[in-house]
Amino acid sequence: MTLISFSACAQSPTKQKTNTTMEKNNPYYNPNRKEAVVISEDVWKNILSPEVYQIARQKGTERPFTSEFENSKEVGTFHCVACGNALFKSTAKFESGCGWPSFFEPITKDAIIYLPDNSHGMKRTEVECGKCKAHLGHVFEDGPPPTGLRYCINGVILTIEK
Repeated sequence: MTLISFSACAQSPTKQKTNTTMEKNNPYYNPNRKEAVVISEDVWKNILSPEVYQIARQKGTERPFTSEFENSKEVGTFHCVACGNALFKSTAKFESGCGWPSFFEPITKDAIIYLPDNSHGMKRTEVECGKCKAHLGHVFEDGPPPTGLRYCINGVILTIEK
């Protein structure tokens, strides 16, 4: 379940965000913070919704075609809902048809951590948030130019700043 707060839309017409209810309950959400967010799993479990916790901290996957961001054309910067780290610009988003929001490049090279993932009998590359190590999804080499990459990201771990 993705949380949306429509009251936040009226507060700032130039910096609207979704998932603002989550951010208000999370003292570690800070887009301006540069240092890593290192807290215990118990703290994460208390501040994240059960769905976000399952995906971000337990490497889960949301059901395909359920993310509000999959077909979204919103313009802005996508952030990690757990910590506020800037991850992707909307200009790097494309419609891959895979069932999850897809991007061809991260906002910066250190925004993302890359890890081998050999689970489920597959060889894949997992991507995590570079600031809090939340599981985001995976990256594949079947994306569009200019990178040829497809970052397949769980939408529930994203929030957008317009």
